[in-house]
Amino acid sequence: MTERECRLALSQARRLVIKVGTSTLTHKTGKLNLGRMERLVRELVDQVNAGRQVVLVTSGAVGAGMGRLGLKEKPRTLPEKQAAAAVGQGLLMHMYEKFFSDYGLLVAQVLLTRADLADRSRYLNSRHTLAALLRLGVVPIVNENDTVAVEEIRVGDNDTLSALVAGLVDADILFLLTDTGGLFTANPVTSDDAVLLPCVTEITPEIEALAGGAGSTWSTGGMATKIQAARLATSFGIPVVIASGLQAGQIEAVLKGEEIGTIFLPREHRAHTRKHWLAYAPAVQGQIQVDAGAARAICKNGKSLLPGGVIAVDGDFDQGAIVSIVDPAGKEIARGMANYPAAAISRIKGRKTGEIGEILGYKDYDEIVHRDNLIVLG
Repeated sequence: MTERECRLALSQARRLVIKVGTSTLTHKTGKLNLGRMERLVRELVDQVNAGRQVVLVTSGAVGAGMGRLGLKEKPRTLPEKQAAAAVGQGLLMHMYEKFFSDYGLLVAQVLLTRADLADRSRYLNSRHTLAALLRLGVVPIVNENDTVAVEEIRVGDNDTLSALVAGLVDADILFLLTDTGGLFTANPVTSDDAVLLPCVTEITPEIEALAGGAGSTWSTGGMATKIQAARLATSFGIPVVIASGLQAGQIEAVLKGEEIGTIFLPREHRAHTRKHWLAYAPAVQGQIQVDAGAARAICKNGKSLLPGGVIAVDGDFDQGAIVSIVDPAGKEIARGMANYPAAAISRIKGRKTGEIGEILGYKDYDEIVHRDNLIVLG
């Protein structure tokens, strides 16, 4: 699908996930920018009134808490960050609830962590809950459960979360609203030569190199984390648009097919929801390095991973573990469920399928990772 075809197809999008960052929601003081919040809510309500379903993934709890507590700098310790989130989360939701109710819509707070998505039953429960809320006409407002999660307050947290949520609800598009107008060839704040890239067909190392570090005093993410989120969502078959959260009308313009922001084109086929869970929710328990031929077969031809393509195995994992598959340069290209434990894979790596039984004394599978239990990332 070309950029133009993809943009025109967005007019048919019915389920939207919109992620908005701290820098969009707050003033430079760290306090909430109520005018900008109200304008965002009005635009989202307009999409609901047009017959679409909307899920909002919002940052801003820590930033809002910092503003309320009068902190001039980001807290340095985890308890202080969590305290700021505890103060700010209530303030953030109160304002969202007020603004949405002014336009006649109900909202529901949904707090998630990686642990919620790592457990298969909790993953499905989260999926069913969000589906029920959307069916009832409620706007779910999703955030990381920052006040209790130890590992979740880190760079790019809600960017990654938004991609996971987009897969969780089978979104038709993921919007990443930020304080820049999209992905540029250089930092538009410091370079007059920066040029907006209207379309990214593949996230290459060159594209990743264009991203800078974290953006503002109050934000935890930067363009690099948004590119990684785009990588996740597009691997699910979901298009991603990075656009300005500072300008009005961006969402509507994108859905009309206008060339706004940077669009990341999705893979042709949507991954099954089971593959979403396999790829991004569970913690990776090991790594399998493959040769160039195997990498090409997995990425380009949708093949399973066979023993002959394995170069090395890292980690001590059991059968059924979630493993990361990396190319000869060490770049992750896929994740999946291993059919054999690490010790067995080490013994049969580089060998033919017909030799598995002779080497191990048994052969349960021909494949190290079957394509049905594997999702391609790069």
